[in-house]
Formats: sequence, structure tokens, C-alpha cells
Amino acid sequence: MSSQPHRFPGSPRPLPRPADAVLAAALFACSFPGSVVTFPGQDLGVPWWPGVVLAGFACTALAWRRTHPRRTVLVTLGCAVVASALGYLLTVLLLAPLMLALYSLAAATDRRTANTFTVTGIALLVGTGLLAGPPGEPLVLKLLGPTAWLLLPTSLGTVNRLRTAYLDAVRTRAEHAERTREEEARRRVAEERMRIARDLHDVVAHHLVLAHLQAGAVARQLPARPEDAARLTADLAGTTASALRELKATVGLLRQADTAAADTDGTDGTDADDRPLGTTPGLAQLPELAASFRGAGLEVTLVTQGEPRPLTSGADLTAYRIVQEALTNVTKHAATCTAEVRLVYTGDRLALTIVDNGGPGTAKRPAAAPDGGYGLLGMHERARSAGGLVRTGHRPQGGFEVVTELPLQAGNTGRTNESHPA
Repeated sequence: MSSQPHRFPGSPRPLPRPADAVLAAALFACSFPGSVVTFPGQDLGVPWWPGVVLAGFACTALAWRRTHPRRTVLVTLGCAVVASALGYLLTVLLLAPLMLALYSLAAATDRRTANTFTVTGIALLVGTGLLAGPPGEPLVLKLLGPTAWLLLPTSLGTVNRLRTAYLDAVRTRAEHAERTREEEARRRVAEERMRIARDLHDVVAHHLVLAHLQAGAVARQLPARPEDAARLTADLAGTTASALRELKATVGLLRQADTAAADTDGTDGTDADDRPLGTTPGLAQLPELAASFRGAGLEVTLVTQGEPRPLTSGADLTAYRIVQEALTNVTKHAATCTAEVRLVYTGDRLALTIVDNGGPGTAKRPAAAPDGGYGLLGMHERARSAGGLVRTGHRPQGGFEVVTELPLQAGNTGRTNESHPA
């Protein structure tokens, strides 16, 4: 077991034992002149040595003032009361051990305990001084002397305890803030990884599905209809080129983070071989997105109701990705050749609906992804991140629908109707 004394909550850091011994010895040395102090013109009515012996007991008890502050106060207080009862004049020299004990008690315990011991000590010393004190001592000194000398160390000890508790609280708050910053940084990194994963999923799933369908159509039509096969081959090349562009733009987000880190190191982060990363897709690219599905045999109709108004930057990309994922799911799961994308601008919201007309494969399509797919789950996550929501499910009349609501920026609220096939 450790030989270090127990430290009470809020108490000052214990001094080495040699320092405590030196302090006790210094206080004991003060007891010699303290035991012979009298008022001018008066003789000492008691021998000097009993006061020195009592001071020796009190100073010895100070060795346990850190581990047992209450017992130390009781011992030193008892010695002071006996000295007062014998007729010694209670000066600061004789009360020094009790004062140090009260300081240690106030620094190591709560305020109520320290005040209780202090008030009790004052009452005992004042009462003893009134009954058996030196006959020539003024009444004011008998009342104010012990009171002042005992309240002083108690106040200093309480201040020290409060200061120590305050510093501990500040240190705890700083440590908590540091842990919170680290957790926040990890959370943001995880969110950024999830966002990039959703982008990669949307880009890869969309273009690979189209490329797969177009390649299959080329293989089927090449022997009998070489002209159509050539057209589908051109569409396939366009699909793969679009996939590469979007992948480059998505991965470019990671490169931008590296460039920012390079800027903080004093470099400009430029590269002569770098090319533009491409623009972020949004609702403005819906006609091109709808047209890309024509090569896979899906005719997409775009319908706009209300006056188009801009979305927030995050909501614009979210709307595009949700339409992309929904149409990709129609191509993969629904035995239909038509789909409709309806944009309704009302108030401060955009209602975005993607509907297919059903088919044998649609009735079997799940509303969630129990097999581990992330398409529908990614839609919900994207909408929540942009301040919106998504509802998905089968239609009573057949088919499947995806309904999304996203926030709009400030704009006009006029109403128009427009419908055209992509």
C-alpha cells in the first residue's frame, strides 16, 4: 500500500513530511515566549513550563492535520482550553497550533463542518477566559481576541478550498470540451464518409445499370439490326463517359480536402495537370438524366407545377440524386417502359414525386431493402440531411412511387403547369 496520506476532496496538495516537521518545530519554538507573555506591570501567575508542554502536545498533533483534520482540531483546541484555564494569556503564539489545524480543516472539509468547529472553539475559549482567565485581562480582549484569531484561519482555509474546487471544475470542463471536440470531429468525418458513399452508390448504380441494359440490347440487335446496334453503342459510350465525369467530380471532393490541407502548410495546392472537376448536378440536369434512360427502354416524363424556384445548394443535389436513384430502381425492378417525375412548387417546399406505371416486377419490389441494398435508405438519409423527408411505397392502382419534400429558397409563388416528355 502507498505510504502517502489520504487527501481529502478540496484539500491542498500535501507537503512533504520534513516540511510539516519544520513547521511544527517553528510553532513549538514560539510557545516559549508565548507562555510567559503578561500584561505590563503584572507578574506571571503560573509556571511557564505547563504552557510549553501543552504547546508540545498541540504541535505534535499537527502531524495528522492532513489525514485526520477533525481530531487534530480537537486535540489542539483541548490544549488551548487547558492553557486558558491555567491562567495563560491566549496570544497568537499559543493559539498558532489551533489556527493551523482550523485552516487545514476548512481546506479539507465543507464549510458547515469548519464553521461548527470554529464556533465551538470560540465559545469554549471565550467561556474559559471569562471564568479562569488572567485577572487583569480586559473583557474586550477576552471576547475579541480568540474570536478574531480563530475566524482568520477558517476564512483562509475556506477560500483556499473554494479556489481549488474552482480550478478543478475549470480543468474538468476543459477536458470535457476537448473530448467533445474530438467526438464532434469523428462524427463529422463519419457523416462525410456516408455522404461520399451515397454519391458513389448513386453514380455507380445508375450508370452501371444503364450500361448493362444497353450492352444487352446491343448484343441482341447486332445480328439483325446493325443500325440500331450502332446507335445503342454510341449511347453506351455516352453512359460510360457520364459515369467517369460524375465519379471524377465525387472523388474531387476528397482532393479538395487535400488541397485545403496543403494551403495551411504554405503551398498553393495547384497542379498543372489538374482539370476542372465538373459541376455538381441538380434539377437543371433532369432533362439530360431522363434522356439517359431512353437507351435502356424507359421513357421518362417530366411535369412541373408552380413557378420553379431555386432550392438550397444541398437540397438541389439531393433532389437530383433521389430522382436518379428512383429511376434506376424503376429500370431494375419494374416491368414497365414509362415513368413520371412530377415537381410541385408550393409555398416554401418542393414536392418531388417519381411514379412508375407498374408491371409484373413491380408488385414484387420491396418497400425497403432487406437484402442489404442502400438505395432507399440513401434517399431517406439524403432528404433528412437537406431538411426534407421521403415517403416510398406501392400504389393502390399498381406501381411504385417515391414522394420527397425539400425546402426552397425565398421566391415567388406563382402557379404554372407544364408537361413534356424527356
